[in-house]
Amino acid sequence: MAYAGTRSQARHSFQTGDKALWPIAEKVQAGQRLNFDDGVALYRSGDILAVGWLANSVREKLHGDLAYFNVNRHINPTNVCVASCRLCAFGKKKGDAGTYTMALEEAWETAGTGLTEAVTEFHIVGGLHPDLPFEYFMDLVRGLKVRFPQVHVKAFTMVEIAFLAKRGKMTIPEAIQQMKDAGVDSMPGGGAEIFADRVRHIICDHKIDGGEWLETARTAHKMGLRSNATMLYGHVENDEDRVDHMLRLREVQDDTGGFQTFIPLAFHPDNTVLGHIPRTTGMLDIRQIAVGRLMLDNFSHIKAYWQMMTPQIAQLALRFGADDVDGTVIEEKIYHDAGATTPQGMRRSDLIRIITEAGRVPFERDTLYRAVTRSEDSFTISV
Repeated sequence: MAYAGTRSQARHSFQTGDKALWPIAEKVQAGQRLNFDDGVALYRSGDILAVGWLANSVREKLHGDLAYFNVNRHINPTNVCVASCRLCAFGKKKGDAGTYTMALEEAWETAGTGLTEAVTEFHIVGGLHPDLPFEYFMDLVRGLKVRFPQVHVKAFTMVEIAFLAKRGKMTIPEAIQQMKDAGVDSMPGGGAEIFADRVRHIICDHKIDGGEWLETARTAHKMGLRSNATMLYGHVENDEDRVDHMLRLREVQDDTGGFQTFIPLAFHPDNTVLGHIPRTTGMLDIRQIAVGRLMLDNFSHIKAYWQMMTPQIAQLALRFGADDVDGTVIEEKIYHDAGATTPQGMRRSDLIRIITEAGRVPFERDTLYRAVTRSEDSFTISV
């Protein structure tokens, strides 16, 4: 039996023996929004290829064969953190062995490392340091803008913004405005984890709750800053928690349009309190990409973050709904502290090869998804 658009049309395209997917396929082909029950059914379907076919049909309608990537550099200013998240192997308590905090000159020097490929984005996230003042982070951004004025600064998660606002004795809007004035151009999407209170109390009860994360994002969007959105899966959450998470993101996106990309992040348990939990399988990774593409109809982009799911699974994900593989990264700390075995960075040529071998067309973008055109020693961005 087959369903796609009308039932007669469907027999020539979408094929599955899973009857639960038939009405979902009709909605997808008609451009109708999926609901909570649809999302749960997608997770529980035994026909992963059918789910992937549906997600790929949406992906290709939006982007054709294009697959996006960028040349970026991660900067993690400190791993000292007051939170005690059970999911984290990166953050350490003040005074613990292995802690570090970059002096500003060190952070600026680190940013310059790897600029041989003309980085277009600095991605800045770190721990919630109990002593670093708000101005440290503003000076960090200002210094980057002075030294690298052409580079987009994507900095500070919703969790960091809320923490720094409290440290600086200011409101969330006041903190965001100061960040904008210092040179922050957009924000990453980390710290969202899973919004459900039951799960959050287990994995990250020292962070802001899901509602506060969403409201901080909503505020930033309405003040002119775009951001990404993430979801950490493969730990103690269930299918219903994942669907709820995506529906809450979709609701904010309906209001603001400020989310650029949805990034499912596979949980890496090594060196965490939750180390007994097995790693996600490739099957779950590509299913999560596909379900994200189908549920988040108002998100333009779905990212297969190669650092988390390996370059090989990221290639498959480009046929299961993903249209972006992230960037060169240069040096990634957070997930490698949790046992990631992927390279800490890739060259631009490697990303192009991965995309091309997946049968897609590489499209180098900047953070805002504008085309990047390179000459021998410089780049230009199409505005």
